[in-house]
Formats: sequence, C-alpha cells, structure tokens
Amino acid sequence: MTTLTLDDLEVDQLQLAEKTDIQTLSHYCQELQAYEEEIADIEEKLKYKKEKADKISSEIIPNLLAEQGLSSLKLADGSSIDVRKTYRCTIKKDMNESAHNWLRENGLDDIIKNEVAVTFGKGEDSRAQDLLSLAGQNGYEPTQRQKVEPMTLMALFRERVEAGLDMPSDSFNLLIQDKTKISRKK
Repeated sequence: MTTLTLDDLEVDQLQLAEKTDIQTLSHYCQELQAYEEEIADIEEKLKYKKEKADKISSEIIPNLLAEQGLSSLKLADGSSIDVRKTYRCTIKKDMNESAHNWLRENGLDDIIKNEVAVTFGKGEDSRAQDLLSLAGQNGYEPTQRQKVEPMTLMALFRERVEAGLDMPSDSFNLLIQDKTKISRKK
C-alpha cells in the first residue's frame, strides 16, 4: 500500500483545479460559438425580412394603389396608408472632385463643407495660433478636406427633382423610390 503525502494531495488538487478551469473555459467557448452562430442566423433572417418589407413598401403596395388611381387610403379600422416618394443621393466613390465641381458650377457650393487643418508638433501651441494664413509662410503644409453632409445632399436632390431639375448620375448615386407609410389609429 502506498502512502499519500501532503505533497501528493496538493499536486492532485492543483491538477483537478487546472482541469476544471480548462473544462469551464471550453464550456464558455462552445457557448460563445453557439451564440455567435445564432446571432448570424438572426441577422440573416432580419436582412431577408427587411428586403421583403422593402419590396412590399416600395413596389407592391404603391403599384396596387396606382392601379386604382390612389396614393393614399383610409382603412375601416381608422388606419391610413400613404405612398410618398423618398429621395436618396450620395456622391459616387472616387467622384468627390467631379461632384464638387458640378455643385460649384451650378451655384450650389454653399453645401460643401470645407475643412482646413494644420498639424503642429509638440510645444508649438503658440505657432498654432497663426493657423492658415501663416501656414505657408512658416513652412507648414495644411491639409484640406471637403465634404457634403448626406442629409443636405438628399434635400438638395429632392428640391431639384421637385423643381424639374436634374443632377449628373455620373458623379452621384441617385434613387427615387416610393415608400409606403401605414399610420395606425391609436
């Protein structure tokens, strides 16, 4: 018969603790993987449902109402259905300069935000006060960033369409879409 020493018991206890920690870690890794798979599945189902809802909202209901010569309808329960145009406009990738030039040429440059920045090194706070007008004289190279806010661009597009004016599709992504809104009676 072998005699167990206190050292043997401590080693056994340590191995048991390490095994338990690995089993716990393994359990949580499997649980995390299961949740991630479930989330991906739910996101895929949500994407599918959004696409279906969008098709019904932007195509099916507007077409059915248009066939009846209607753009809105009141239901017996007091709810109402309205079809309205939505407008989307973004600047195409790599077409910023072209889009900004078109806006300037058409007197619409007031929607272009123009950000000019100069980077100063550590301890140059006093020189930073001289900023843009003195940047060139002091050997700094300012960076410039121009942009148009997306909501402002969409509003401009809507205004132009409603006024019978166009925008170049070679510089802008343009979309006019019907959208159904159901207002439920409260």
